[in-house]
Amino acid sequence: MSSSGFYDAGALREIAINLFYGWGYNFYRIENQLRADDQLVRSKAASLLGMAMASVSEAETEYRRKFLPPPSRQKPFPDAVAIAVAQDLERLARGIGALEALIQQQPVPENDRMSERFREEEPTLKALIRYDEQLVGQCDLLASMVNNKDGQSIVENLAALERGLEAIQVTLQNREAILLDRAR
Repeated sequence: MSSSGFYDAGALREIAINLFYGWGYNFYRIENQLRADDQLVRSKAASLLGMAMASVSEAETEYRRKFLPPPSRQKPFPDAVAIAVAQDLERLARGIGALEALIQQQPVPENDRMSERFREEEPTLKALIRYDEQLVGQCDLLASMVNNKDGQSIVENLAALERGLEAIQVTLQNREAILLDRAR
């Protein structure tokens, strides 16, 4: 039995391509692959920061358990230094979490005709990949600095960790500048 009457690849293909183009998508355009790669890389960077935040939060919890016992008659007030260290750990975890959210919210170039009038999409996405590679490296380094570390060692390395957070923020600002055509 011949199936030539049931499935005419030429006509169906033309309809499918018109639908995809109408939706602004073409499977074979390099820009679509680059856009997907950009989103994947940013999700991995955010995942690394999520693990780092979890490590810092766990270290903070353990530190509080160890150095901030419940008040007793002999010691009704907690040690001020221990409170300061716990607060530093808490602040660091919040900072890492804020950057994780910022990475997830980063925009990608729009795939519309208006954007194409002002910017070529493929070079823009290639420029973003440079920043995304830097971002993943920075996030991995930050995560390695806190993973499986106790609260005291994290606080001892706090200045370097804060510089790392600032560097990640600068990378995100540079990445956003590419999208807004403020840098090249």
